[in-house]
Amino acid sequence: MVAFIKELVKTHGNTRESLLPILQKIVLREKYLSDEAMTEVARQLDLATAEVYGTATFYSFIDTKPKGENVIRICKTITCDMHGKNQIVKAIEDILKIKVGETTQNKKFSFLETNCLGWCHKGPVMLVNDEPYTELTPEKAKEIIGGMMKK
Repeated sequence: MVAFIKELVKTHGNTRESLLPILQKIVLREKYLSDEAMTEVARQLDLATAEVYGTATFYSFIDTKPKGENVIRICKTITCDMHGKNQIVKAIEDILKIKVGETTQNKKFSFLETNCLGWCHKGPVMLVNDEPYTELTPEKAKEIIGGMMKK
């Protein structure tokens, strides 16, 4: 991990402005940002570890805990809420048998709420890994997740 972070610092620079791109690249490769990685980034950029942690935890797409193979993020804005997001959440919780914020026992799915996904005109919306699903109904959400469970 140390060598990878040093390579990222070489590519992006060792300034405060390099922090977010470096964190994003670590998450892209590792799927989450470990305490060890945050400490090493702080060391390489000469920042307080608390500053790195604060930045990492501010952004909902920088996970600081391991997640499932498939990360389902559902928009928690009022727009999606007004279009039936709660019924979508219930349908997903029922099919996965977990609550928002949890990961299935087999580590195949994590289910999270997140701030705006930028699809308010097509809500309710969820993002599965990098794939957006819009204009959801409970049935459509179950179909999408059910299909993924069979893989």
